[in-house]
Amino acid sequence: MTIKELEPQLLALSDSEKVQVVQLLSQGKISPIQGIEKTPGVCGGSACVAGTRITVWGLVESRRIGYSEADLLTSYPTLSATNLANAWAYAAAFPDEIEAEIAENNAVMNEEL
Repeated sequence: MTIKELEPQLLALSDSEKVQVVQLLSQGKISPIQGIEKTPGVCGGSACVAGTRITVWGLVESRRIGYSEADLLTSYPTLSATNLANAWAYAAAFPDEIEAEIAENNAVMNEEL
């Protein structure tokens, strides 16, 4: 089946069904945001900067606690400004996913204390 054949069926889906399709597709190395990938078994399947183990949620959390983009680029020398832009775009597109991963990480950290 081709994309052209699938298109009418995909467009006929409800908004919640479309979200489910996007989530299903993002379980592999497919991401709707270029430069971001989710790989089962790598960082718990969280969205990462492509080719790294740097999670989008980790970057978002770092920015929230006061790290600037310059700080992040210094702390992660393999990152580029484009990588950060891709991470911010992914976080904006999937805020519920990112918030859930931050909350999960915070819960794990609190258990360890």
